Amino acid sequence: MNSTSSSSTQPRSTLATSLLAPNPGPMSLEGTNSYLISAAGAGSCVVVDPGPADEGHLQSLAGRGPVELILVTHRHADHTAGSLRLHELTGAPVRAADPRHCHGGGHVLQDGEMLLAAGVAINVLATPGHTSDSVCFHLPDDGGDGSVLTGDTILGRGTTVLDYPDGTLGDYLQSLDRLEALGAATVLPAHGPMLPSLADVAHAYREHRLERLDQIRAALDRLGADAEVTAVAHAVYADVGPHLRRAVEMSVAAQLHYLRSSRL
Repeated sequence: MNSTSSSSTQPRSTLATSLLAPNPGPMSLEGTNSYLISAAGAGSCVVVDPGPADEGHLQSLAGRGPVELILVTHRHADHTAGSLRLHELTGAPVRAADPRHCHGGGHVLQDGEMLLAAGVAINVLATPGHTSDSVCFHLPDDGGDGSVLTGDTILGRGTTVLDYPDGTLGDYLQSLDRLEALGAATVLPAHGPMLPSLADVAHAYREHRLERLDQIRAALDRLGADAEVTAVAHAVYADVGPHLRRAVEMSVAAQLHYLRSSRL
């Protein structure tokens, strides 16, 4: 599934620019989008998702500074591995929902917290599902509709893997509902291009998940209610190559858990 919007509006942000990390791959697409957030005339910036521990990339981010604050959307290494080094280069604290990824005196992010840094209001939204610690950052003053840095909760292309058992489908569907309620905000994903209308994209993501659940139910009807993850994955995702097999099986496990829990 490609998550595209029916809107013809060209997505843009007046407060955030991205710097692509050199870590392309099947899961990271072209690489990790590290974002620099700053209001016009501000004397500093905020970095979101420093990305991998690539010295050249981190030096480039530090060179866009002064960096006032470093934020991470979730625990995966393609977002966090460079955060400690960027703190060393800039002195900026690192804040995350998972305390293991906070550095330099940075406090744990709290759901609903409003940050003010580099002249920008940044609202922290807990959006578990991809991982239990996933957060998004809402910039309400970014243009007429605002923007949201979605991490891996919503991608610029394709769909999100649920890192089960840490990430669950029940949490993910609730997070999509929360994001859809933000309306036509511009989507600033950690992988892939920015997209218009968060509401449209979140709705399409939910519809895709529900279609997959129907396919899982049909596979269980054929294979038996207690069919194992590998058998269901082969039946539903037969066209997926071996390089994505682990990701597919995690998503299937999350879907089976959701269906089987709902029967209890």
